[in-house]
Formats: sequence, C-alpha cells, structure tokens
Amino acid sequence: MIEIPPHLIHNLIKRALAEDIGHGDITTTSIVPEEKTSEGKIIAKEGLVLCGLYIAEGVFRALDRDATVSSHFKDGDTIRKGEIIAGVSCNTKALLTGERTALNIMQRLSGIATLTSRFVEQVKGTGARIVDTRKTTPMLRAFEKYAVRCGGGLNHRFGLYDAVLIKDNHIVVAGGITSAVRRVREILPHTVKIEVETKKLDEVKEAVEAKVDIIMLDNMGIDEIKKAVSFIRSTRNSQLAILIEASGNINLDNVRDVALAGVDLISVGALTHSAPAVDISLEVS
Repeated sequence: MIEIPPHLIHNLIKRALAEDIGHGDITTTSIVPEEKTSEGKIIAKEGLVLCGLYIAEGVFRALDRDATVSSHFKDGDTIRKGEIIAGVSCNTKALLTGERTALNIMQRLSGIATLTSRFVEQVKGTGARIVDTRKTTPMLRAFEKYAVRCGGGLNHRFGLYDAVLIKDNHIVVAGGITSAVRRVREILPHTVKIEVETKKLDEVKEAVEAKVDIIMLDNMGIDEIKKAVSFIRSTRNSQLAILIEASGNINLDNVRDVALAGVDLISVGALTHSAPAVDISLEVS
C-alpha cells in the first residue's frame, strides 16, 4: 500500500487541530485535571473498510507525544459493526481534545474506502478496474485517493501535471480531436500518455485514428459502449493497444453492466465527491 507523504499528514493534522481548538478547548480545560491520563476505544458503529488509522494516531501524538494507539487492524481491512478498531492511551486532555479531529478523518476516509470496495465487489470477475477522478475535496486529494486504494480501487491522474486528458472543452477550443492530439504531440515527449474523452462513436473513431493511448467513453449508454468497445478492439494490434475507460453516471446499480460491456477502466467521481462518512465513535474509560 502506497502511503501518504509525511509532510502532508503533518500539515493536515496541524491545520485541522488549529481549526477545532482555536485559542483552547475551554470545556476540557475546565473539567479535566492537567496530569490525568485515560484510555479510549475507537469502535466501528457499522461495517466498514478502514482508512486513516495511522493519521488518527498522529492526531493524538500531536497533542501528547507519549500517546499510544494499539490495533491489530490496518488500513484496508474490513471491520464488522461493533468491533474495536483500536485502543488509545494518553493524557486525558489530549484524548478529549483530539477526539473529533481524529474521528472526522477516519470517518471521511473510511467512507471513501468502504464505497470504493462496494464498486470493486460489483465488477469482480469482469476484468474491469475501478478508478477515481479529480473530483476531490480541495487540499485533501492525496488522502482521498489513498482511501480509494484502501478500498481496492486504483488512482486516475493526481492532477493536471501528470497525464494528458483531452476533454470536450479542449476539443472545442482546438477545433477537433485530431488537432488537439497533434498539438499535444508537438509539445510533449512520446513518453506521456494521451487520453481523449469521447461522447459518440464518430469521436471514438477519430481518437483511434489519432492513435491515442486511452479512450474515455463519457456518458454513453450500454449499447453505445458495446459498439465503441467492439470498434476499438477490432483496431488493436501490437502497435495500437488502446485502453478503454467508461465514465459518467455510473453507480452501484449499473457498474457491473458497464464492466461486462468490455471496458478496461471505470472511473467513478462518486467515490470521492459523494461517499458518506461511516459511523465511528470513541469511548473513554
């Protein structure tokens, strides 16, 4: 499992705690003695795929460097309702002050991992792979894409800098797919893959003729996808191996039909922009 760069975790924890604590946790400071220590249990209130445990651990250690978080689970594990995810032992003030920030992170990321796992399960055995999109929460992309991997999905491009994706508006501005692809090739080296978004079969044919690396079938019906896949497959040879990606209006009810239509990749924006947070609680003893 590829983890998140430490500096991003540090920055997230620092900013999240500053947002919540502000000038101080006035409730906890009023009630809890300075030297008191406590133990807490992080509990799954529903079935989920775990993500963000080691980030939550960092939250408590940012408030108490001697804090310990113990668990026999790791990110990516499936956890049943009622199971204890981890035990936390630290200064009581740190435990209570960090509780919501730690849980918010785990609930959000585990929600994405859980939803992703459901999509992955739906396409099992078809050969299609579930991937995410750039429809992420600003400044949290690395975390949300990590959560997708914890759920068994794969990552699409991380940003505008690491892959070419020629979308509908690019095509309009360039005056067509052929022109857009030509302009990219005039600037970028041959090592950069080129993907083109298509919405109808004529565009698919133009993309094939332009010898792109990946063709996205955007918002097509199942019959249209099958026709496009059939056409692209018929053109494949040792020099032209085009990956086929389906995207747009894909949900848990139709994703298997899309996969069975023969695509290689299915990108689902809902993995990150619409995943509901899962229910996780912390109980202090």
